Amino acid sequence: MKTLLMLASLVMLTACGSGGPPPPDWKSDAADLIERYQKHALLGENTLAERYFQQAITATGGAGRVTETARLWLVRCATRRAMLIDDACAGYADLAGIEPNAAEQAYYHFLTLRWEAIDAGLLPSQHRDLVRAPADKRPGIVGRIDDPLARLLDASLLVMRQEANAATLALAAETASAQGWRRPLLTYLKLQERQAEARGDLTGQARLARRIQLVEQSLLPSSTETVRPDDTPPQGGQRGNER
Repeated sequence: MKTLLMLASLVMLTACGSGGPPPPDWKSDAADLIERYQKHALLGENTLAERYFQQAITATGGAGRVTETARLWLVRCATRRAMLIDDACAGYADLAGIEPNAAEQAYYHFLTLRWEAIDAGLLPSQHRDLVRAPADKRPGIVGRIDDPLARLLDASLLVMRQEANAATLALAAETASAQGWRRPLLTYLKLQERQAEARGDLTGQARLARRIQLVEQSLLPSSTETVRPDDTPPQGGQRGNER
């Protein structure tokens, strides 16, 4: 699940030279917390997800770090866009003008569908072919992306651009299902159900309805989410054990 972290350069939060001193607490805490945010957001555990995100923002904001705080907002936006949530990335945009970064600005334009404004060479490698390809070739490119979260993100952006086809929806649903990412899985199953209904495919509709029911049942406890022992927020730079 670390792909989007790396895409937003958050790997730099915890990077330190060989044999150098350990990173300060705010860096390791922010990296740990944003990873927890992604995990729980994709699971549909929204209360926990937002709690961890706000704690991550507190970690970087408390250190007065504009660039790193902007990156956290970019990760949040990318995660939400991967779940087909129409996030405008406003939190990132508000901060990005203070300390501009060309690669992150390109990624921001990628997320917000302004692909004509992108130098594709500035994007992470797994997204470059998608942007460079003509619209009718893009659905086929998504299936060649190895990383599940990057694949799901690209499929979702094609849906938002109205360039996806039935195979794109099926691939996104299978990707989310294989990873156990309930929130995007539910969204994609419902999109597939609508397609089956439009085709008059009663058998497919019934199968999808049953899958939707299973996922919805798994999400019911989310309204009473509690922090489990392994969800204890990091203290003093100590890393959690969610990996």
